[in-house]
Amino acid sequence: MIPTLHTDRLTLRAPRWDDFEAYAAFRGSDRAKMLGGPYTRAQAFAQLGEIIGHWILRGYGRWMVADQQNDEPLGVVGLLYPEGRPEPEIAWSVFESGEGRGIAYEAALAARDYAYTTAGWTTAISLIDPANTRSVALAKRMGCTDGETFTHETHGLMHIWRHPAPEACA
Repeated sequence: MIPTLHTDRLTLRAPRWDDFEAYAAFRGSDRAKMLGGPYTRAQAFAQLGEIIGHWILRGYGRWMVADQQNDEPLGVVGLLYPEGRPEPEIAWSVFESGEGRGIAYEAALAARDYAYTTAGWTTAISLIDPANTRSVALAKRMGCTDGETFTHETHGLMHIWRHPAPEACA
């Protein structure tokens, strides 16, 4: 049900049980503050299940991003549209071991390509806390434009970064 994508260095694949320790460590760390964390291991378990469930409910979702060479989990990237969000979005989170290596950029480009060419999206956004300077920089690098806001029920004010249209990404 969850397709596997490959980039030059990465595999975007379904989450597995052996990814849980890396995922729980990320969700339990200060790195998860921009996502409402840190979270407990029990919350991280529920959130990992939510990633898988999104594929069932929407037909698309987020992937575990793994290093092609050793299958080390490096983050979670993909398509997201939970109830209450203004539009479908492309979301990314990189674990500490993947930081500063261009992992989020490479994986987010693959996810956006999938959204436009396979899932049939005609538009996409990324909701970003304005204090998350690394994600803002990534959105800019991907050609996104800022100009709208959204008040998230738990995360507060988020900026809507609009991705270029599919024809501009081809």
